[in-house]
Amino acid sequence: MLLSLGSNQGNSFENLQNAVDQIFLELGNVKQISPVYKTKAWGFEGADFLNCVVLIQTRLESSEVIALVLDVEKDLGRKRSGQEGYADRPIDIDILFYGDAILNTKKLEVPHPRLHLRNFVLYPLNDIATTFEHPVLKKEIRELLKYTTDPEIPEKLKEQLINPNGIYNLNTQNYIAIEGNIGAGKTTLATMISEDFNAKLILERFKDNPFLPKFYEDQARYAFPLEMSFLADRYQQLLDDIGQYDLFKNFMIGDYDCFKSLIFAKITLTEEEYNLYKKLHGIMYREIARPDLYIYLYQNPERLLENIKKRGRSYEQDISENYLLKINKGYLSMIKNSNPGKVKIIDISELDFVKNRADYLSILKQINQI
Repeated sequence: MLLSLGSNQGNSFENLQNAVDQIFLELGNVKQISPVYKTKAWGFEGADFLNCVVLIQTRLESSEVIALVLDVEKDLGRKRSGQEGYADRPIDIDILFYGDAILNTKKLEVPHPRLHLRNFVLYPLNDIATTFEHPVLKKEIRELLKYTTDPEIPEKLKEQLINPNGIYNLNTQNYIAIEGNIGAGKTTLATMISEDFNAKLILERFKDNPFLPKFYEDQARYAFPLEMSFLADRYQQLLDDIGQYDLFKNFMIGDYDCFKSLIFAKITLTEEEYNLYKKLHGIMYREIARPDLYIYLYQNPERLLENIKKRGRSYEQDISENYLLKINKGYLSMIKNSNPGKVKIIDISELDFVKNRADYLSILKQINQI
């Protein structure tokens, strides 16, 4: 999503920075910020405007975005009236593009119908989205700028806005493992972080395991073949994924660690089976790289059971609270006794990091403080 920001009241540069910061908190990750340009007021006589364009990665629907944009403007001092027209303003935020969507509703029209007529939009837009194709006009931004009819040439400023993403610098880690009980949300969180911080994502392939549904029906019979198949599959996946460095990614993040196998095996196997299993685990994982940072998402059993029920996997519906408590105890014991390196336990029992961006950012802040 691409937004245009403008201001010509008060400290305009500070207004733009405040808008970028608020957009980050409310809408999503700030992927890029264009240089700031100064230009004369467009459509009326007034003070010069400062303008920029911001590329946002959001998980929100377009209707949610426009509502939050209006809230951000209001919070930053913008007072709208039914017949506002062109006027001085502390902040003006326009949605230029919402991906390649074409929308025309009472509250939102995208692509913005007049963006190709305004150099104060085209110049900063060209800086960060040169080859993006306008979904209606079928021309790249550089082409629209080349044939612009607007005579006003904006002045590029040397001073740059600060990207608030920088306060969550996860790129100092090479490999992060996010662990948690069944239904804690580790896969979701790992996926969100990988998208926001350009990380290589390593997800456990549990859905492909043919023994998993059978295990929940008859644990005594299928525990050992299940754990052995997980042992082999996790080993092969980690060997492949960790060993293949991706030049275009900043770091690696996974939703499991190799010691997970021992935790579940300890609960499900007999003592003799577990001792054999542990020996095989030690042989196989001896050379596997360990995470630089190990994050354990703690969530109370009640919330775990709610999440399990909500995601609707039929073979998980009979999981008991007692089983979840055993798993949690196993994780905490492993963290205490096996020295997995840098560890952070984050209690997410009262958080909803999927629906509430503030909760998501609070988790990132805790990770960043390690």
